[in-house]
Amino acid sequence: MDSLTRIRAFIDVVEAEGFSAAARKNGRSKALLSKYVRELEDDLGALLLNRTTRQFSLTEAGHTYYRTASDILKEIDNLADLVRENNADLKGTIRISAPRTFTDAQVGRCMVEFAKANPEIRLEITSEDRFVDLVEEGFDVAIRITRLADSGLIARKLAPFRVFVCASPDFMASHPDLKEPTDLARVPCITDTNTRSLNNWQFKGKNDAMVSVTVKGPMEINSPMASLEAARSGLGVALLPDFIAWPAIRNGEIVSLFEDRLQDDSGIYAVYPHRRYLPAKVRAFVDFMAAWFKQNPGCHAAL
Repeated sequence: MDSLTRIRAFIDVVEAEGFSAAARKNGRSKALLSKYVRELEDDLGALLLNRTTRQFSLTEAGHTYYRTASDILKEIDNLADLVRENNADLKGTIRISAPRTFTDAQVGRCMVEFAKANPEIRLEITSEDRFVDLVEEGFDVAIRITRLADSGLIARKLAPFRVFVCASPDFMASHPDLKEPTDLARVPCITDTNTRSLNNWQFKGKNDAMVSVTVKGPMEINSPMASLEAARSGLGVALLPDFIAWPAIRNGEIVSLFEDRLQDDSGIYAVYPHRRYLPAKVRAFVDFMAAWFKQNPGCHAAL
């Protein structure tokens, strides 16, 4: 029996969180998967899975084996992709992590257009507003909107990024004394709880020193799209990602405030684990994303 077949069966069972789920997902019988895993344990002389009729869990040895075996199989699959790259069409699945803000906005259509252009590639997109552990959670690539910190990951900048402080023209007409960022502490503001700053908005002060302004208002919500609607309706001032704010600014529905006082050193990045062999499908995805942002400046103010 091929050892790789046994290892793949074990990984499939772990990732599906059970033999029955793995069998349904991969079209193999539960009995066959159980046989492969049992043979793998016999070869290793160690128990990898705790099995009962109702529970499933990894042993300590199972956790260790799963992490290392997953990396080894990914390297094997990536090497195969690399060898086949010039001889076959792009195929397979790409597991992507992206902020919900990104996927729900107009810029999120870049992934739809990639899928249309590459019908043999399946995108498995998880939208959530947290930084996932790409290696531990098995993602091929993540879209991150951040000031990139040093890490063991590889990152490619897709586009610059900034935020806008915005309000409706009617709101501005009723608050003519809103002249400085510190004046925001005295007017209604919309707080997007997805942002790291929460209700402490950061601005450039003298000599580029940062000034924090504590804001408050009638609404706190974890959605920049809802924050945009609140600002558009005249409910208050909102701090918005550029790709959310820009279409409404361009159309005159909201106005931008204090642009020269806001930080502009963030970016939109494609981040992926440091691997020796980057799969051709992931490389194609990242290249497509970078080209898409250059070709679509209309939905992104920072370009």
